[in-house]
Amino acid sequence: MLVIPFCYLSLIRALDMSSPCYCKNLRDFSRKVTAIYDAELDAYGINIAQYSLMKLVINNNPVSLTRLGDIAGLDRSTVGRNVTILVRQGWLQVDRDGMDKRQQQVSITPEGEALIREAFPAWQRCQHIIEKHLGPDNVRALQHIFHQI
Repeated sequence: MLVIPFCYLSLIRALDMSSPCYCKNLRDFSRKVTAIYDAELDAYGINIAQYSLMKLVINNNPVSLTRLGDIAGLDRSTVGRNVTILVRQGWLQVDRDGMDKRQQQVSITPEGEALIREAFPAWQRCQHIIEKHLGPDNVRALQHIFHQI
């Protein structure tokens, strides 16, 4: 059982517990948006995280695992796990760097490129769904907010 010393009770009561938690709200929003993309991309056997990672590889082809993690805003071990799944599917390829054998270079396979091309209309539909729900002013505001953080 959690015992809170009496001296802290007045401090806890003084906190405005009714104010919204921005982190929780953003996480809820992110889950809802992710669900929209995942539902559309499911027909292609991928989710939005995989689609986004593959797009990053295409735009930086080839790219080291470390650099891919930096670009994606993820730690190297998380990127490594995600890349491994996509390699098993045959959509990405990992090779050793010619200059530094410790570095792994990630590149897109022809099958991966084809998948992204096929899934692109589904991704576009999601973009339109989000834009329709939010409206143009809120989309612009959201873009502005993303660039502020």
